[in-house]
Amino acid sequence: MSTRPMPPASTATAPLRTPHATRTAPTGVARRPPSALRQRFDRWWQARLPLTDTTLLTQRNVYILPTGPGWMLALTLLVLLIASINFQLNLGYLLTFLLAGSAVVGMHICHATLRGLTLHLAPPEPQFLGHSTLLQVQLASERRSPRFGIALAVHGSGHWAWTDVPAQGNAQVEVAFTPTRRGLHRVPTLTAETRFPLGTFRVWTVWRPAAQVLVYPAPEAGAPPLPPGTPHPGGAGSASSQGAGEFEGVRAYRRGDPLQLVVWKKAAQALASGSDALVSRDAQHTQRHALWLSPERTGLSDPEARISRLTAWVLQADRLGLDYGLRLPGTEIAQGSGAAQRQRCLEALALC
Repeated sequence: MSTRPMPPASTATAPLRTPHATRTAPTGVARRPPSALRQRFDRWWQARLPLTDTTLLTQRNVYILPTGPGWMLALTLLVLLIASINFQLNLGYLLTFLLAGSAVVGMHICHATLRGLTLHLAPPEPQFLGHSTLLQVQLASERRSPRFGIALAVHGSGHWAWTDVPAQGNAQVEVAFTPTRRGLHRVPTLTAETRFPLGTFRVWTVWRPAAQVLVYPAPEAGAPPLPPGTPHPGGAGSASSQGAGEFEGVRAYRRGDPLQLVVWKKAAQALASGSDALVSRDAQHTQRHALWLSPERTGLSDPEARISRLTAWVLQADRLGLDYGLRLPGTEIAQGSGAAQRQRCLEALALC
Protein backbone atom coordinates (compact mmCIF):
# COMPACT_ATOMS: atom_id res chain seq x y z
CA MET A 1 0.00 0.00 0.00
CA SER A 2 1.38 3.34 -1.01
CA THR A 3 0.97 6.27 1.27
CA ARG A 4 0.52 9.78 0.02
CA PRO A 5 2.73 12.27 1.73
CA MET A 6 0.83 14.76 3.86
CA PRO A 7 1.27 18.39 2.90
CA PRO A 8 3.08 20.62 5.32
CA ALA A 9 0.95 22.07 8.06
CA SER A 10 1.67 25.57 6.88
CA THR A 11 0.02 24.88 3.52
CA ALA A 12 -3.01 23.04 4.92
CA THR A 13 -4.19 25.95 7.09
CA ALA A 14 -5.25 29.28 5.63
CA PRO A 15 -3.29 32.20 6.97
CA LEU A 16 -5.04 34.25 9.64
CA ARG A 17 -6.20 37.69 8.53
CA THR A 18 -5.54 40.37 11.08
CA PRO A 19 -6.52 43.61 9.38
CA HIS A 20 -6.80 45.52 12.65
CA ALA A 21 -3.24 44.67 13.61
CA THR A 22 -1.71 45.82 10.37
CA ARG A 23 -3.86 48.89 9.71
CA THR A 24 -2.42 52.12 11.06
CA ALA A 25 -4.66 54.99 12.04
CA PRO A 26 -3.84 58.69 11.91
CA THR A 27 -2.10 59.95 15.00
CA GLY A 28 -4.40 61.61 17.53
CA VAL A 29 -7.66 60.05 16.25
CA ALA A 30 -7.82 56.28 16.74
CA ARG A 31 -5.13 56.26 19.40
CA ARG A 32 -6.87 58.87 21.51
CA PRO A 33 -7.79 57.35 24.89
CA PRO A 34 -11.50 56.86 25.54
CA SER A 35 -11.44 59.33 28.44
CA ALA A 36 -10.22 62.11 26.16
CA LEU A 37 -12.95 61.35 23.62
CA ARG A 38 -15.52 61.32 26.40
CA GLN A 39 -14.34 64.68 27.71
CA ARG A 40 -14.37 66.16 24.24
CA PHE A 41 -17.93 64.95 23.65
CA ASP A 42 -19.05 66.27 27.05
CA ARG A 43 -17.62 69.71 26.29
CA TRP A 44 -19.33 69.78 22.90
CA TRP A 45 -22.62 68.64 24.38
CA GLN A 46 -22.57 71.02 27.35
CA ALA A 47 -21.74 73.97 25.09
CA ARG A 48 -25.12 73.40 23.39
CA LEU A 49 -27.05 73.61 26.66
CA PRO A 50 -28.58 76.99 27.64
CA LEU A 51 -27.30 78.91 30.65
CA THR A 52 -30.09 79.42 33.17
CA ASP A 53 -30.49 79.42 36.95
CA THR A 54 -34.05 78.06 36.71
CA THR A 55 -34.94 75.13 34.48
CA LEU A 56 -38.12 73.13 33.91
CA LEU A 57 -37.58 69.45 33.13
CA THR A 58 -39.59 68.24 30.14
CA GLN A 59 -39.33 65.49 27.52
CA ARG A 60 -36.81 67.65 25.65
CA ASN A 61 -34.17 67.68 28.39
CA VAL A 62 -34.81 64.43 30.31
CA TYR A 63 -33.06 61.27 29.11
CA ILE A 64 -33.59 57.60 29.95
CA LEU A 65 -31.52 54.43 29.48
CA PRO A 66 -31.53 50.97 31.10
CA THR A 67 -29.11 50.36 33.94
CA GLY A 68 -26.95 47.28 34.39
CA PRO A 69 -29.68 45.48 36.36
CA GLY A 70 -32.12 46.56 33.66
CA TRP A 71 -30.13 44.83 30.95
CA MET A 72 -29.88 41.72 33.14
CA LEU A 73 -33.65 41.78 33.57
CA ALA A 74 -34.12 42.01 29.80
CA LEU A 75 -31.77 39.04 29.29
CA THR A 76 -33.63 37.05 31.94
CA LEU A 77 -36.98 37.80 30.28
CA LEU A 78 -35.58 36.66 26.94
CA VAL A 79 -34.39 33.36 28.44
CA LEU A 80 -37.77 32.85 30.13
CA LEU A 81 -39.61 33.54 26.89
CA ILE A 82 -37.47 31.09 24.90
CA ALA A 83 -37.89 28.43 27.58
CA SER A 84 -41.65 28.96 27.70
CA ILE A 85 -41.94 28.66 23.92
CA ASN A 86 -39.73 25.57 23.83
CA PHE A 87 -41.52 23.69 26.61
CA GLN A 88 -44.99 25.21 26.09
CA LEU A 89 -45.19 26.47 29.68
CA ASN A 90 -48.27 28.59 30.27
CA LEU A 91 -47.06 29.66 33.69
CA GLY A 92 -43.77 30.61 32.08
CA TYR A 93 -45.63 32.91 29.70
CA LEU A 94 -47.50 34.40 32.64
CA LEU A 95 -44.32 35.05 34.63
CA THR A 96 -42.49 36.47 31.62
CA PHE A 97 -45.17 38.97 30.63
CA LEU A 98 -45.88 39.87 34.26
CA LEU A 99 -42.24 40.83 34.77
CA ALA A 100 -42.09 42.61 31.41
CA GLY A 101 -45.22 44.60 32.24
CA SER A 102 -43.77 45.58 35.62
CA ALA A 103 -40.59 46.78 33.92
CA VAL A 104 -42.57 48.88 31.44
CA VAL A 105 -44.66 50.46 34.21
CA GLY A 106 -41.47 51.14 36.19
CA MET A 107 -39.97 52.84 33.14
CA HIS A 108 -42.90 55.27 32.88
CA ILE A 109 -42.87 55.97 36.64
CA CYS A 110 -39.11 56.56 36.57
CA HIS A 111 -39.36 59.05 33.69
CA ALA A 112 -42.30 60.85 35.31
CA THR A 113 -40.32 61.30 38.54
CA LEU A 114 -38.11 63.95 36.91
CA ARG A 115 -40.48 65.19 34.21
CA GLY A 116 -42.29 68.35 35.31
CA LEU A 117 -39.79 69.18 38.09
CA THR A 118 -38.45 72.75 38.39
CA LEU A 119 -34.85 73.33 39.52
CA HIS A 120 -33.70 76.70 40.84
CA LEU A 121 -30.18 77.65 41.97
CA ALA A 122 -29.80 80.27 44.70
CA PRO A 123 -26.96 82.81 44.24
CA PRO A 124 -23.84 81.22 45.78
CA GLU A 125 -21.95 82.97 48.56
CA PRO A 126 -18.26 83.88 48.11
CA GLN A 127 -15.79 81.46 49.65
CA PHE A 128 -12.07 81.35 50.36
CA LEU A 129 -9.82 79.22 48.19
CA GLY A 130 -9.48 75.71 49.60
CA HIS A 131 -12.97 75.68 51.12
CA SER A 132 -15.97 73.94 49.58
CA THR A 133 -18.59 76.11 47.95
CA LEU A 134 -22.15 75.05 48.72
CA LEU A 135 -24.73 75.31 45.95
CA GLN A 136 -28.30 75.43 47.21
CA VAL A 137 -30.71 73.96 44.68
CA GLN A 138 -34.46 74.19 45.23
CA LEU A 139 -36.70 71.51 43.69
CA ALA A 140 -40.33 72.48 43.17
CA SER A 141 -43.13 70.12 42.16
CA GLU A 142 -46.73 70.90 41.22
CA ARG A 143 -47.73 67.24 40.97
CA ARG A 144 -50.30 65.87 43.40
CA SER A 145 -48.12 62.88 44.27
CA PRO A 146 -44.65 62.92 45.86
CA ARG A 147 -41.42 62.27 43.97
CA PHE A 148 -38.93 59.86 45.53
CA GLY A 149 -35.25 59.12 45.12
CA ILE A 150 -33.98 62.23 43.30
CA ALA A 151 -30.24 62.88 43.38
CA LEU A 152 -28.15 65.90 42.36
CA ALA A 153 -24.39 66.19 41.87
CA VAL A 154 -21.73 68.14 40.04
CA HIS A 155 -21.50 66.58 36.59
CA GLY A 156 -18.87 63.83 36.64
CA SER A 157 -18.10 64.05 40.37
CA GLY A 158 -20.07 61.02 41.54
CA HIS A 159 -20.91 62.65 44.91
CA TRP A 160 -24.71 62.56 45.05
CA ALA A 161 -27.09 64.38 47.37
CA TRP A 162 -30.45 62.58 47.65
CA THR A 163 -33.87 63.99 48.49
CA ASP A 164 -37.61 63.42 48.13
CA VAL A 165 -39.95 66.15 46.88
CA PRO A 166 -43.37 66.27 48.58
CA ALA A 167 -46.59 66.58 46.63
CA GLN A 168 -47.08 70.19 45.44
CA GLY A 169 -44.15 71.21 47.60
CA ASN A 170 -40.47 72.10 47.59
CA ALA A 171 -37.24 70.44 48.66
CA GLN A 172 -33.74 71.86 49.01
CA VAL A 173 -30.47 70.11 48.22
CA GLU A 174 -26.93 71.33 48.88
CA VAL A 175 -24.25 70.32 46.40
CA ALA A 176 -20.60 71.11 47.18
CA PHE A 177 -17.62 71.67 44.91
CA THR A 178 -14.12 73.01 45.56
CA PRO A 179 -12.69 75.62 43.16
CA THR A 180 -9.04 75.21 42.24
CA ARG A 181 -8.07 78.87 41.92
CA ARG A 182 -9.18 82.30 43.09
CA GLY A 183 -11.28 84.66 41.02
CA LEU A 184 -14.74 84.66 39.49
CA HIS A 185 -15.87 81.20 38.37
CA ARG A 186 -18.94 79.95 36.62
CA VAL A 187 -20.92 77.38 38.58
CA PRO A 188 -20.10 73.88 37.24
CA THR A 189 -22.58 71.82 35.28
CA LEU A 190 -25.02 69.90 37.49
CA THR A 191 -26.72 66.55 36.97
CA ALA A 192 -30.04 65.34 38.40
CA GLU A 193 -31.05 61.70 38.17
CA THR A 194 -33.37 59.07 39.58
CA ARG A 195 -33.71 55.29 39.37
CA PHE A 196 -36.99 55.02 41.23
CA PRO A 197 -38.84 52.67 41.60
CA LEU A 198 -37.14 49.46 40.37
CA GLY A 199 -33.61 50.62 39.54
CA THR A 200 -33.85 49.10 36.06
CA PHE A 201 -33.80 52.49 34.31
CA ARG A 202 -31.73 55.62 34.83
CA VAL A 203 -33.42 58.94 34.10
CA TRP A 204 -31.20 62.01 34.17
CA THR A 205 -30.80 65.58 33.01
CA VAL A 206 -27.82 67.90 32.58
CA TRP A 207 -28.17 71.53 33.72
CA ARG A 208 -25.82 74.48 33.17
CA PRO A 209 -26.51 77.26 35.72
CA ALA A 210 -25.70 80.82 34.69
CA ALA A 211 -24.60 81.94 38.18
CA GLN A 212 -21.00 82.72 39.07
CA VAL A 213 -19.19 82.30 42.37
CA LEU A 214 -16.42 84.54 43.68
CA VAL A 215 -13.46 82.74 45.28
CA TYR A 216 -11.35 84.81 47.68
CA PRO A 217 -7.62 84.11 48.02
CA ALA A 218 -6.61 81.75 50.80
CA PRO A 219 -5.23 83.77 53.76
CA GLU A 220 -1.66 83.00 54.76
CA ALA A 221 -1.41 80.74 57.78
CA GLY A 222 0.63 82.33 60.55
CA ALA A 223 0.87 85.69 58.79
CA PRO A 224 3.13 88.31 60.43
CA PRO A 225 1.63 91.29 62.29
CA LEU A 226 0.16 94.22 60.41
CA PRO A 227 2.68 96.67 58.98
CA PRO A 228 3.09 100.02 60.74
CA GLY A 229 0.80 102.85 59.73
CA THR A 230 2.01 105.90 57.85
CA PRO A 231 1.54 109.38 59.42
CA HIS A 232 -1.09 111.64 57.97
CA PRO A 233 0.21 114.86 56.39
CA GLY A 234 0.59 117.37 59.18
CA GLY A 235 0.22 114.74 61.87
CA ALA A 236 3.75 113.41 61.95
CA GLY A 237 5.44 113.60 65.27
CA SER A 238 2.24 113.59 67.26
CA ALA A 239 2.07 109.83 67.43
CA SER A 240 3.84 106.77 66.14
CA SER A 241 2.48 103.47 64.94
CA GLN A 242 3.36 100.25 66.70
CA GLY A 243 2.30 97.75 64.03
CA ALA A 244 0.30 94.58 64.57
CA GLY A 245 -2.85 96.71 64.58
CA GLU A 246 -1.84 98.47 67.83
CA PHE A 247 -1.43 102.23 67.70
CA GLU A 248 -0.25 104.47 70.49
CA GLY A 249 -2.91 106.42 72.36
CA VAL A 250 -5.16 104.60 74.79
CA ARG A 251 -7.46 105.91 77.46
CA ALA A 252 -9.72 104.55 80.14
CA TYR A 253 -12.88 102.88 78.92
CA ARG A 254 -15.91 105.15 78.78
CA ARG A 255 -19.47 103.97 78.86
CA GLY A 256 -20.76 103.82 75.29
CA ASP A 257 -17.39 103.16 73.62
CA PRO A 258 -17.74 100.73 70.68
CA LEU A 259 -16.42 97.25 71.38
CA GLN A 260 -14.11 97.62 68.38
CA LEU A 261 -12.16 100.31 70.25
CA VAL A 262 -11.57 98.16 73.35
CA VAL A 263 -7.97 96.91 73.58
CA TRP A 264 -8.74 93.31 74.47
CA LYS A 265 -5.11 92.32 74.82
CA LYS A 266 -4.61 94.88 77.59
CA ALA A 267 -7.93 93.80 79.11
CA ALA A 268 -6.70 90.22 79.28
CA GLN A 269 -3.44 91.35 80.88
CA ALA A 270 -5.37 93.41 83.41
CA LEU A 271 -7.65 90.48 84.21
CA ALA A 272 -4.64 88.24 84.72
CA SER A 273 -3.21 90.74 87.19
CA GLY A 274 -6.46 90.87 89.16
CA SER A 275 -7.83 94.12 87.74
CA ASP A 276 -11.00 94.57 85.71
CA ALA A 277 -10.03 97.93 84.20
CA LEU A 278 -10.70 98.31 80.48
CA VAL A 279 -8.93 100.64 78.12
CA SER A 280 -10.00 101.93 74.70
CA ARG A 281 -8.09 103.33 71.78
CA ASP A 282 -8.04 107.08 71.49
CA ALA A 283 -9.81 107.63 68.18
CA GLN A 284 -8.41 111.15 67.77
CA HIS A 285 -4.92 109.80 68.32
CA THR A 286 -5.18 106.79 66.02
CA GLN A 287 -6.54 108.82 63.15
CA ARG A 288 -3.14 110.54 62.85
CA HIS A 289 -1.81 107.34 61.28
CA ALA A 290 -3.20 105.59 58.21
CA LEU A 291 -2.85 101.86 57.67
CA TRP A 292 -2.24 101.13 54.00
CA LEU A 293 -1.85 97.57 52.74
CA SER A 294 0.05 97.01 49.50
CA PRO A 295 2.04 94.17 47.86
CA GLU A 296 5.32 96.04 48.38
CA ARG A 297 4.87 95.96 52.17
CA THR A 298 4.54 92.17 52.31
CA GLY A 299 8.28 91.59 51.76
CA LEU A 300 7.57 88.68 49.38
CA SER A 301 8.44 88.18 45.74
CA ASP A 302 5.89 85.56 44.66
CA PRO A 303 2.68 87.27 43.45
CA GLU A 304 0.31 84.66 44.89
CA ALA A 305 2.14 84.69 48.23
CA ARG A 306 1.72 88.46 48.32
CA ILE A 307 -2.00 88.16 47.69
CA SER A 308 -2.31 85.51 50.40
CA ARG A 309 -0.52 87.69 52.98
CA LEU A 310 -2.61 90.75 52.07
CA THR A 311 -5.74 88.66 52.54
CA ALA A 312 -4.60 87.66 56.02
CA TRP A 313 -3.84 91.31 56.85
CA VAL A 314 -7.28 92.43 55.68
CA LEU A 315 -8.93 89.86 57.94
CA GLN A 316 -6.67 90.83 60.85
CA ALA A 317 -7.38 94.56 60.46
CA ASP A 318 -11.11 93.84 60.23
CA ARG A 319 -11.03 91.80 63.46
CA LEU A 320 -9.26 94.66 65.24
CA GLY A 321 -11.78 97.20 63.96
CA LEU A 322 -9.11 99.41 62.34
CA ASP A 323 -9.45 101.81 59.47
CA TYR A 324 -7.34 100.54 56.57
CA GLY A 325 -6.95 100.92 52.85
CA LEU A 326 -5.67 98.72 50.05
CA ARG A 327 -3.38 99.69 47.19
CA LEU A 328 -3.02 97.31 44.25
CA PRO A 329 -1.63 97.90 40.76
CA GLY A 330 -4.30 99.99 39.05
CA THR A 331 -6.65 99.90 42.06
CA GLU A 332 -6.85 101.84 45.31
CA ILE A 333 -9.51 101.29 47.95
CA ALA A 334 -9.88 104.26 50.29
CA GLN A 335 -9.60 104.03 54.05
CA GLY A 336 -12.54 102.42 55.80
CA SER A 337 -13.66 99.71 58.18
CA GLY A 338 -16.48 97.29 58.67
CA ALA A 339 -17.99 94.46 56.65
CA ALA A 340 -18.38 96.54 53.48
CA GLN A 341 -14.70 97.54 53.52
CA ARG A 342 -13.67 93.93 54.12
CA GLN A 343 -15.77 92.74 51.19
CA ARG A 344 -14.38 95.43 48.85
CA CYS A 345 -10.80 94.52 49.69
CA LEU A 346 -11.35 90.76 49.39
CA GLU A 347 -13.07 91.20 46.00
CA ALA A 348 -10.19 93.33 44.76
CA LEU A 349 -7.65 90.72 45.90
CA ALA A 350 -9.65 87.90 44.28
CA LEU A 351 -9.87 89.66 40.91
CA CYS A 352 -6.45 91.31 40.73
